[in-house]
Amino acid sequence: MQLLDGKVLAKAIKAELKEQVAGYLAQGRRKPHLCAILVGEDGASKTYVASKARDCDELGMDSSVLHFPADIRQEELLAEIEKVNNNPAIDGLIVQMPVPKHIDSLLVMNTIDPSKDVDGFHPVNVGKMFKGLPTYLPATPYGIMMMLERYQIETAGKHCVVIGRSDIVGKPMAALLMQNTYPGNCTVTICHSRTADLAEHCRRADIVIAALGKPGFVKADMVKEGAVVIDVGITRVDADNERGYVIKGDVEFDEVAPKSSFITPVPGGVGLMTRIGLLQNTLNAYKVHEGIQ
Repeated sequence: MQLLDGKVLAKAIKAELKEQVAGYLAQGRRKPHLCAILVGEDGASKTYVASKARDCDELGMDSSVLHFPADIRQEELLAEIEKVNNNPAIDGLIVQMPVPKHIDSLLVMNTIDPSKDVDGFHPVNVGKMFKGLPTYLPATPYGIMMMLERYQIETAGKHCVVIGRSDIVGKPMAALLMQNTYPGNCTVTICHSRTADLAEHCRRADIVIAALGKPGFVKADMVKEGAVVIDVGITRVDADNERGYVIKGDVEFDEVAPKSSFITPVPGGVGLMTRIGLLQNTLNAYKVHEGIQ
């Protein structure tokens, strides 16, 4: 069993991105700029946005956070998004989800300029992804694809089971693994809450990607010997420790790891690569806006 170590890989890719940014600055260009819009006081969202700002600072990129109260009117929020769309100094824009219930999240997503949509959720970018055209990929699947590539995991002709059908992970993950590229050329099965004999599908998989948000869902008897196991889950579970919780993935790691050829830990796996996906998208957007080939 080999660990797919997100810490080691994220550190290596960050060093590469930092070098690229330094090179552009040495040419007298401006810094790449990522803007995050945060609505309300959700603790997890605030923590995540803060981590993105630290990542940008570490790479020599600019970042900004526009923080609005939870009772902001939808029209006001959309107007603020348009301001960022029209600001040539900003390359990437993310609106941290979830937004308050009175705001239409789909409308918010569709208002972001596709050329600044570094989350890769705008329908234009989703369509390009499905067509295999250059675009901004959703950060978590993008991070997983980088992980598969960097660890030189064979994917062509392999059977991949994706557990979960979300627009953020499950659907784009399946689309990317089906592409006629590397990593890709997989035969993909998507499983979800209505799938009959889900465990049997998993047992046939060469690659299992668990993205359903249920801690410890994937057990040892659901995975065949030598499978590659990618755990996207990240759930706080109450625990008798100083913090009062532990972070658990969707895979029962201690059970499944001995049967796996490769496996991601939680934490320290996919979550860190998601942040890398976002940074890479932002740098790609910057290169487009600056006309860099």
